Amino acid sequence: MVASYKESSLLSTLWQDYHIYINHNGASAYHSVVGNIVVAAEVASPQLHNQRHILVYLPPSYASSNRRYPVMYMHDGQNLFDYATSYAGEWGVDETMEKLGREEGLEAIVVGIPNQGRYRVDEYSPYHTPYLGGGRGDAYLDYLVYTVKPLIDRDFRTLPGRPQTGMIGSSMGGLITLYGFFRHSETFGFAGVMSPSLWFAQGAIFETIEAAAFHPGKIYLDAGTRELGSQSHYLTPHAGSRRYYSSVRHLKRILVRKGYRPVRDLLHVEEKWANHSEVSWGRRLPLALRFFLNEANRE
Repeated sequence: MVASYKESSLLSTLWQDYHIYINHNGASAYHSVVGNIVVAAEVASPQLHNQRHILVYLPPSYASSNRRYPVMYMHDGQNLFDYATSYAGEWGVDETMEKLGREEGLEAIVVGIPNQGRYRVDEYSPYHTPYLGGGRGDAYLDYLVYTVKPLIDRDFRTLPGRPQTGMIGSSMGGLITLYGFFRHSETFGFAGVMSPSLWFAQGAIFETIEAAAFHPGKIYLDAGTRELGSQSHYLTPHAGSRRYYSSVRHLKRILVRKGYRPVRDLLHVEEKWANHSEVSWGRRLPLALRFFLNEANRE
């Protein structure tokens, strides 16, 4: 419960226990949440001129210790913890974090930032296209860095430094995570780039990364070999999927040339038969978490 955190009294008013919040808002569906999750309702964004709920998962030892923890900011927050709030299935981030915390001692605070529905593409791309939109990615990242992160660092026992602060996202969320790692290199020390939409805006991200300076940190990069499944309108499913994971391989080569050492700084995973889905990303999430947290928890 919130009262057990023994933090500032602000927590009892701004942050609500997830189950209390859900019940208060009249939701009656089955909820699959486990562990300790709190919610701040309608956190306003002066950068985007909108607002959204912010979800925070707290690790198993949080209530019984005075430790500080690394923080992971994850996009598509409604798909992370609860099947009832997801629109495409859930990752099971809470179950994964509970398991890693108790079995391997890997703990972190996870901040879930829900997308804005029909504005998702706008916020998850710094590039604008006439037909798909986009172009508000910089404002979205400013919201994370200058509004959400200060709120989290103020109200929770975080390790606020760059080496212990990262982002994780998939698809368009993977695109903005990759871009944000370089755009806000002073803030983010690791990035989980899962099945990234590198194709968006005719692959404009490649030029951006080529031109960016090297910044020390850790990048987890992945894709499945059946990303598109039967979704491609212009290519056979297999050909479309090959093009998808080939673009991720190309990004890996760029990052290696830039100075990111395979295995040490850059972990690239290609999962055979995996498709473009929350189930696939949730299945690979432990690989990314071990890559990030084994080092972040030591620093």
